[in-house]
Amino acid sequence: MANKTKRAVSPKIETQTLRASVSFPRDLYDTLERIAKERKVSLAWIVRDAAEKYVGDQWPLFDDRGKGA
Repeated sequence: MANKTKRAVSPKIETQTLRASVSFPRDLYDTLERIAKERKVSLAWIVRDAAEKYVGDQWPLFDDRGKGA
């Protein structure tokens, strides 16, 4: 009987976030950086927060902030 090597099967892990590349006019980027620094958070956090608020304002039925999603 042949010696078969068993491979460990790792479960496929799906990420819950996606990466996007966004370009901003210099003055807007500088403002976002300043806000992030004042609030002691990352610029990415500021952009995500703004996007979530925008979606919530435009499509309130899709607003899942505060529901742990």
